[in-house]
Amino acid sequence: MTSRTYELDRAHVFHSWSAQAEIDPMVITEAWGSRVRDEAGTEYLDFSSQLVFTNLGHGHPRVVAAIQEQAARLCTIAPQHATEARSEAARLIAGLAPDGLNKVFFTNGGADANEHAIRMARLHTGRPKVLAAYRSYHGGTQTAVNVTGDPRRWPSDTGTAGVVHFFGPFRYRSEFHAVTEEQECERALAHLRRTIEAEGPATIAAIILETIPGTAGIMPPPPGYLPGVRALCDRFGIVLILDEVMAGFGRAGAWFALDRYDVRPDLITFAKGVNSGYVPLGGVVISDAIAGTFAHTAYPGGLTYSGHPLATAAAVATIEAMTGEGTVANADRLGRDLLGPGLRELAGKHAVVGDVRGVGVFWAVELVAGRDTREPLPAAATAEVVAACKRAGLLPFSTANRLHLVPPCNVADEDVTAALGMLDGALSRRS
Repeated sequence: MTSRTYELDRAHVFHSWSAQAEIDPMVITEAWGSRVRDEAGTEYLDFSSQLVFTNLGHGHPRVVAAIQEQAARLCTIAPQHATEARSEAARLIAGLAPDGLNKVFFTNGGADANEHAIRMARLHTGRPKVLAAYRSYHGGTQTAVNVTGDPRRWPSDTGTAGVVHFFGPFRYRSEFHAVTEEQECERALAHLRRTIEAEGPATIAAIILETIPGTAGIMPPPPGYLPGVRALCDRFGIVLILDEVMAGFGRAGAWFALDRYDVRPDLITFAKGVNSGYVPLGGVVISDAIAGTFAHTAYPGGLTYSGHPLATAAAVATIEAMTGEGTVANADRLGRDLLGPGLRELAGKHAVVGDVRGVGVFWAVELVAGRDTREPLPAAATAEVVAACKRAGLLPFSTANRLHLVPPCNVADEDVTAALGMLDGALSRRS
């Protein structure tokens, strides 16, 4: 028997990225910490963090209290005014960025953060083109979906968005026939340089990269790659945009994933984990040079809810809670001591696992039909593994032939151990 909630959803809700008649959404009634409960009363370990955003888990009391207090005092205000929550959130976020990035433009989420970062880069340089990697996802709005590299771009790509794609490094499925990380890095940088030269450096406003590609497969870049991209941008006068929407705010075991790679971008985009997704919020952290372009010339863009008080109050509380509770260091420890070793152990045990990769609480398990061929596990077989995880009480994030294990940054050690056991059982059905 279906519930009224389910019936109303099926009658009236149009879901993202879905064939509407073919989906069967789970009705979630409660969530706390690393767990959610469905309407039948079944509990699940949420190792998806929903869409990889509940970095402090569900219902963190400090963030909930901040939203309640802000709503009682100043629930909303137009963006042309100054407000305490917005000002403090901007100060805290800029303080986490590298030196020389001191301004924050707030958006409603990650896609519009990337839209505005690209607009800023084009206006700052006076150039039209943007370079982006094929294995990437930057959002679903018009510019963001066109800089996205994965096939979700295709239905919206008319070839008129001023975007040129290139291959980034990914040694497991190397486009460059590399056998070492050093070769992959060197050849990927050579490929990018030739792309810049062939397109004409004077036509290129920006290179946009996810610091660690997320939905496309959680592929930490090899050492030296991001500094190499920075050097190319400096050589040719190109703006470097690092998309930290998914990897930022503790997810990669650092405040920003870029902290792991000794690189300073010109623009940083963020969203998701900045306030654990409790109220929609995104933004762009802007270098002093680019901010200076708009010191006496109006920036031609804005949003009605830019820096919304409820969202920015939640961001302040999230950053303060993460600081006080040592959440970022905990995420790094979880990846190093529990998730990484545990997933590599499962890879040694199950032939269906072709590769395991990640940092912090940001891990991918790539499923293959054969380790020698690296042929991706077919969609139906991957769906069976996902279904087995759910029957065991585990919600992973799944895409293509991969499972992404992306729990909250403050997930308990015993929950990680339990999740690994559930995944072990689900993989045993394919081994």
